[in-house]
Amino acid sequence: MPMFILMMILLVVLLFTSMRQTLVIWLIVPLGIVGVTIGLLGTGLPFGFLALLGFLSLIGMIIKNSIVLIDEINSQTGEGSGLYDAIISSAVSRLRPVSMAAATTVLGMAPLFPDPFFNSLAVTVAAGLTFATVLTMVVLPVFYSIIYKAKADKNGSETLEESS
Repeated sequence: MPMFILMMILLVVLLFTSMRQTLVIWLIVPLGIVGVTIGLLGTGLPFGFLALLGFLSLIGMIIKNSIVLIDEINSQTGEGSGLYDAIISSAVSRLRPVSMAAATTVLGMAPLFPDPFFNSLAVTVAAGLTFATVLTMVVLPVFYSIIYKAKADKNGSETLEESS
């Protein structure tokens, strides 16, 4: 499992060629554990092997959602938009696509809920993805703003302070 996670981190670093953006993406992943915990405790299911497989799949889905949002931020800043404005408008414009992708995955897991063999996998993916999607759309822009020090002026325009 450590090799799997290391390879995923390396792929994200190669994709963005930025350690800060990779950090923003990977800071969201542990927050998915909260949704998994709530789902498994709420249903009384154990965290077994299939739940572990579901969690590994969930990591990939969380990273995909984060990449969609950060890629949009990069696109908007590349077009000349200010960083603060790009973060806000990216979160708003990507809310529907990320939510719809998560909803289709959760609904795809629904037939597995009553199955005694796959129910822990289904609950892990559905609860974790539901919780992580909300966190991705709320917490990721906050982390991005903190790490890149994007601030709004009192007049509404943005400023960017580069860290030394």
